[in-house]
Amino acid sequence: MKSISILGSTGSIGTQALNIISQYRDRFSVAALSCSRSLELLLQQVRSFEPAAVCLADEAGAKDFAKRIDAASGIRRPEIVYGTEGLKAIATMPEADLVLNSLMGMRGLEPTLAAIEAGKDIAFANKETLVAGGELVMEAVKRKGVKLLPVDSEHSAIFQSLQGSAGNPVKRIILTASGGPFRGYTREQLEGVTLEQALNHPNWSMGSKITIDSASMMNKGLEVIEAKWLFDVPLEKIQIVIHPQSVLHSAVEFMDGSVIGQMGTPDMRVPIGYAFAYPERLDLADRCETEEFEPVKQLDLFALPHGMEFYPADREVFKTIDLAYEASRRGGSYPVVLNGANEVLVDQFLKGKIRFTDIQDTLVKVMEEHEPKYHLSLEEVLEEDRKIREVLR
Repeated sequence: MKSISILGSTGSIGTQALNIISQYRDRFSVAALSCSRSLELLLQQVRSFEPAAVCLADEAGAKDFAKRIDAASGIRRPEIVYGTEGLKAIATMPEADLVLNSLMGMRGLEPTLAAIEAGKDIAFANKETLVAGGELVMEAVKRKGVKLLPVDSEHSAIFQSLQGSAGNPVKRIILTASGGPFRGYTREQLEGVTLEQALNHPNWSMGSKITIDSASMMNKGLEVIEAKWLFDVPLEKIQIVIHPQSVLHSAVEFMDGSVIGQMGTPDMRVPIGYAFAYPERLDLADRCETEEFEPVKQLDLFALPHGMEFYPADREVFKTIDLAYEASRRGGSYPVVLNGANEVLVDQFLKGKIRFTDIQDTLVKVMEEHEPKYHLSLEEVLEEDRKIREVLR
């Protein structure tokens, strides 16, 4: 029985993870859950999975949730913690064998490092942590000898493709992208897009922040930085390819010209399940359908209306891609600042305070004006992140 702490249990990744656990209660249990705002959903999760602890965003949320627990019937009360220290507590608790980090943004960095230091394997769906703190995280992973199992569909695909490498060097990583809702748009067309359009991703069901990042192509830029750290490859060996059907989730090319890739229908439960059961695979496609579980759809290549298409990314229109490459190439505090600024700008766009194109236009200015620092400690990473958020707000 593998016990899992889920950081971000009420988000898209967290709810799908619990969907898998509900089907494999003989293999997985829940050690702890965390939540920011969706307290009613968290209450349902606590009732169903009986975690030993839950973490809320702040003290007010913790008190509110405690009242809800006390008012509910038939629920075993877990330990209730809150804030960053609470996240670190549930990420390091002895009962947890694996920590799923599906938090959004920089909140995931400190609990991830704490979990690694506690010897926990990490199922990883929080790319911002590696973008801003990749050097710190990978050094800790190497020193502690834990597994860092990617959950993002593209990085999971690369990880799966590398299982057959037998130590052979990688010539190229092919990082696929759907192109989002604005594939083929001109700069002029982007200036008029609405929030509703930006949130309408053609293939994936995701949280609002990552959906906007996908629309701006910043998500793919961040994934380039993440891939560099996860797979220890230079930036020039990572190629972004637009693949609208999202069937080939990513691939690896070797020195003899062979390309090994991972394919399947777009369903995040596949990479989540692979990280949970690694190196085994769970039966997610042939299980009987129940009220709480719909099997993963099997891939039917003949049913693809346009076959499989591949295009280069338009880096003139979507400047976020080159911003990410350049930030990673320069290193130091550049990726920290790029990531933190992007989080603030996406939040402003979601609140209707700026236009969609203001996101990348402002990021260009931020990167041009930034005075970098190098060899950052955890405290310095957090301080650089705090400062850029304060400036933009």
